[in-house]
Amino acid sequence: MGIVNVTPDSFWEGSRFSADNVAVAAVRMAEDGADIIDIGGESTRPGSRYVSVDEEILRVIPAVKRIREKSGVPISVDTRKKAVMEAAWNAGADILNDVSALEDDAEMADFVFRRKIPVILMHKRGTPAVMQQNTAYNDVIAQVERYLWKRIEYALGCGIDREKIILDPGIGFGKGPAENAVLIRGCGALCGGEFPVLLALSRKTCIAEMIGGTEKCGEISRPGNRLAGTIAANILAVRWSAAREGMILRVHDVRETVEALKVLTYLGGIRGGT
Repeated sequence: MGIVNVTPDSFWEGSRFSADNVAVAAVRMAEDGADIIDIGGESTRPGSRYVSVDEEILRVIPAVKRIREKSGVPISVDTRKKAVMEAAWNAGADILNDVSALEDDAEMADFVFRRKIPVILMHKRGTPAVMQQNTAYNDVIAQVERYLWKRIEYALGCGIDREKIILDPGIGFGKGPAENAVLIRGCGALCGGEFPVLLALSRKTCIAEMIGGTEKCGEISRPGNRLAGTIAANILAVRWSAAREGMILRVHDVRETVEALKVLTYLGGIRGGT
């Protein structure tokens, strides 16, 4: 999954695109091997503030339309708002990537059900503005699973097909370094490995923390210098994964990630050697 943000405040400037270059970027990612393009019109980085429905629509819909004019690649939309997703679906989007796991908009689940839209349910604590103020867990895997099972049950209760559900452990959303590490190691087995898992850790602060801490490692603390660490973590997560339904890697750097996965596959590093 290639990341295309149309926000002015995403945590890495390399993922920010304008209406003029968004389609070019998306097509390039698809050519490099992206199976899905993920469009975000509202930053959810730590400390960010939510934007209005109107503002998000103004950012997202032109991007969806321009990409759809140039490519048939599946498009997911990173939004919590039914009005945004409905407008995006009408413009040609295919998948909902909801960081609120269908909690923030009471009308979202019914819309997803009626349109048969695949949905990504993510775990988080609180809003991005305050989520990093509460990162303590007794058992992070168990607590994340407990939350995701509740959201799965809610989605199923709203009529959403089980086969349409994808899970995201929410790396960096209300978690500290230790919690992120545990989730990366075990995310493929979330909820019994019964659902596809989306892993979104590309260039995040947790990568710098693994390398040596955001304050101690100087230049490497910057998002632009976290590519090698991101690829290493993604490759290990895939290697360890027990998700029978597979894993989706949400990344800024599609070509580099695809090449790393090809090497892993060639050397028999993916379970089953495939």
